[in-house]
Amino acid sequence: MMKIAYLCDISPEHSAPYSGGNARIYQALRQHVGDVDILPQSWGGAEPVRRALYALPQGANLRLRWRLHLLLAPMITRALTAALSAKRYDVLFGAYSFQSLAALSPPYPLLKAFTSDASFSIYKRSEVGQSFGSSWLSRHLLDPVTLRAERKIYRNLDLALWPSEWLKREAETLYGLAPSQSMVVPWGANIDPPPAPTRALTRAQALTKSAPLRLLLVGRDWQAKGGPTAFETLMQLRQRGYDARLTVIGTTPPASQQNAYVRVHPHLDKTRPDERATFEAAFRSAHFMVQPSFESWGFAFCEAAAYGLPVLCLAVGGVPVRNGVSGHALHSDASATEFTALIEQYLHTPDAYAALRQTARKDYETRLNWDSWGKTVQKALHARRLAQ
Repeated sequence: MMKIAYLCDISPEHSAPYSGGNARIYQALRQHVGDVDILPQSWGGAEPVRRALYALPQGANLRLRWRLHLLLAPMITRALTAALSAKRYDVLFGAYSFQSLAALSPPYPLLKAFTSDASFSIYKRSEVGQSFGSSWLSRHLLDPVTLRAERKIYRNLDLALWPSEWLKREAETLYGLAPSQSMVVPWGANIDPPPAPTRALTRAQALTKSAPLRLLLVGRDWQAKGGPTAFETLMQLRQRGYDARLTVIGTTPPASQQNAYVRVHPHLDKTRPDERATFEAAFRSAHFMVQPSFESWGFAFCEAAAYGLPVLCLAVGGVPVRNGVSGHALHSDASATEFTALIEQYLHTPDAYAALRQTARKDYETRLNWDSWGKTVQKALHARRLAQ
């Protein structure tokens, strides 16, 4: 088995950060690839700076933490080098925080692998990032420095493992990565695998014109997750005579976008049995996840596939939704009218809807799960190690 040194700016033992992806990556490596040790997150002599950053509001912390990490990398990497020297590893595996690799020169030869659902510069330049704007200081002074650091770090990798074709393509172009360095390995859902549904839909799951039509939206930011469009879709469906309902998990819509047909769960803790049951029931009973958000990936879409729940989203970034397989990704400026028309199309073709639920689950079983990710990564690292 390979011996892996795991590198991230936040410990993967905490399940909440990075939307749970950091913890899932760590667990998949342990299960399928080898023995994994977590490298320290301490900044060494700059540790007081790190502690001060975590005392800041979350927004300021996120903006400053990785930039200061890059600036202080020569000091921070001393502790990492010492940890690597204390034991012989086969792989240095980085997740999310590219800045953790800055200025790090391992004390002996080993494979350097990395995964993330986006990079700063690719995200910033994308349709996703452009939708959030940027300051003059960032665009003209900080971003060029970041891009130079990214190019140096990513070009020094043996293997960059991107979850989407979009990110692989953009990374190879922007950073000048060789195709042999870069490969697509889709990520999984941030939930434990639910049992496979039966081929026959339950009465609640079947799509009929006379029964309630249940829509679902999941995320922490109503606006960013496309909540207003989802709400307008709900209202258009009701205006057309359908008994549409919307369940919202993780955020609270403004009062103007709440009514008797919107059910809100501001937060559900999946570690608590009662709240996990509420979460699972929402996914099992929904007919569509309507989430026209701007995403670089989207764990919620993988979770929907796990429940055989079709997703209606936007074709932006690296969203894992396959048209006609796990749902539909509409063009980035799609309106509620287009989402409504698509739902109504399936209301008129219930057999096509039932087939879509089956292929969505199949996409989860074959592609959008962490066992598949771990097995693929194991083969890729083993092959690269043999080629050294």
